[in-house]
Amino acid sequence: MATGIKDKVAILGMGCTRFGERFEADAQELMVEAYLEAMADAGIEPRQLDAAWLATGTPECHLGNSALALTSTLRLPYIPTTRVENFCASGTEAFRAAVYAVAAGAADIAIALGVEKCKDAGFGGLPPLGRPLSARFLWPGVTAPGSFAQLASAYCGKFGTDPADLKRAMAHISVKSHANGARNPKAHLRNRLTIEAVLNAPMIAAPLGLYDCCGVSDGAACAIVTTPEIARGLGKAELVSVKALQVAGTSGVEAQHNGWDGSYFATTRHAAVRAYAEAGITDPRRELDLMEVHDCFSITELVTMEDLFISPEGGAVTDILDGFYDADGTLPCQLDGGLKCFGHPVGASGLRMIYENYLQLLGRAGERQRQGDLRLALGHNVGGYPHQGVAAISIVGRWGD
Repeated sequence: MATGIKDKVAILGMGCTRFGERFEADAQELMVEAYLEAMADAGIEPRQLDAAWLATGTPECHLGNSALALTSTLRLPYIPTTRVENFCASGTEAFRAAVYAVAAGAADIAIALGVEKCKDAGFGGLPPLGRPLSARFLWPGVTAPGSFAQLASAYCGKFGTDPADLKRAMAHISVKSHANGARNPKAHLRNRLTIEAVLNAPMIAAPLGLYDCCGVSDGAACAIVTTPEIARGLGKAELVSVKALQVAGTSGVEAQHNGWDGSYFATTRHAAVRAYAEAGITDPRRELDLMEVHDCFSITELVTMEDLFISPEGGAVTDILDGFYDADGTLPCQLDGGLKCFGHPVGASGLRMIYENYLQLLGRAGERQRQGDLRLALGHNVGGYPHQGVAAISIVGRWGD
């Protein structure tokens, strides 16, 4: 039986660009920006890298279909490089590959970099009808807001939740993310919102209003990983290690019969069960210290709280409105502003989540730093749609804890 990767791999360094409308920089320049921060943080030279992975989720990046854009841009020294893509979970997928290479002994030091350049091309989210053939085959006529809005209707139908209460909880999520993003100098959106502004915003796909939806951004994020022993040898006194990495994909069975009621992500639940087992977590509500989750829409964050087994089924609305996930709450979520406000450059988002958790665990998050004894942090991505997609979960924490 597999023993898992808990504490076998440490994060040596990380970097992340400012996300946003980066019209002044192309994808290569964003890659360099994240890479240089990560390398400075790691305190190593390019010749010490053994393998590399590039994550980019959209053709708009104009980086081609191979990883040569990574080797040529960063001038990497004839090491194996691979491009990965798994929709919005692409960044976590690249990180997983680098971590597995180190854990397997195939590389001493590996790098994962995710990048996306969406704003110049007018990219607006998951592919609708008329985009590539693969998208038309998987999701004919489906739009992202319409598909995710159905989670809200199914949720209310399942638990008898008053739609007004659900809408207010969703508004609370958006207000929270904007308040957190306002304290993050690298965030795309740094404007604060009121509950009233969110509730009265134009409707996009009922009940999702304008402020219930995240946009897309330009940006890049980078992680360098190695063994704890090598990290110690390089002078790292405090280590953040990987506790678990799990990915769950679906065949689309959720949409093929009525065994799935449309109110949750089956992929997230499967990935969470495996991730907690790998990390040795038995009570995530009590043991986790902070989270970064996939809030492409406010309803996604809400149902994810139950899919991760933090809130009881039907209880996320109450927890959210009680402030359980606020910056000063019991278990803060999206301290950096999340996809909603830090931004969502598709290939970089999973690595951006790990970047924030890494900074928080090391006490380096500046104005938004969570106080207290932080030990475990979770990152969560979904890619695709609720009825057919992928979920990725990363758990990082203090090495040895």
